[in-house]
Amino acid sequence: MVYVFFAHGFEEIEAITPLDILRRAGLEVQSVGVGSKTITGAHGITVHCDVSDKETAGKGLEMVVLPGGMPGTANLGGSKRVQFCLDYCIAKGIWIGAICAAPSILGARGDLKGKTATCFPGWEEKLEGAVISPERVVVDGKIVTAKGAGAAKQFSLKLVECLCGKEKADEIGAAMQ
Repeated sequence: MVYVFFAHGFEEIEAITPLDILRRAGLEVQSVGVGSKTITGAHGITVHCDVSDKETAGKGLEMVVLPGGMPGTANLGGSKRVQFCLDYCIAKGIWIGAICAAPSILGARGDLKGKTATCFPGWEEKLEGAVISPERVVVDGKIVTAKGAGAAKQFSLKLVECLCGKEKADEIGAAMQ
């Protein structure tokens, strides 16, 4: 199971793109609303999520995806359930993807110490202990970080590659033109 977390004020492209592309890969993916199943993004788009954060469980979890956007990132970081899922992922060696401002959540937790990471320009100081990369998408260990909305497709295909292999990611990328 892959959880893509949605919190009020999320960046729509950074949440919907991985949700869509991970499902195209044939993965079991759920959109998870923080505090509610109905969440409104930073640009006024309202999404009805598959489940609320209260319905999440660690068993069978393969990846957690954190979209950026403001105040979405702050709302994700302030969620006890998101923090619990991140604790679980770190303890069990489960993949975490974070894009735009969302890598700052991992930085605040100390999860990026000694790791190479990237984020939306201007947020680098919040990636505590990370080696900052200028790349659009970075993988270090089981953490995938990305710059922002313009990197959403590349980020999403990298998430597919992490879970399903490069061949599957390339197949989906080619099919999407």
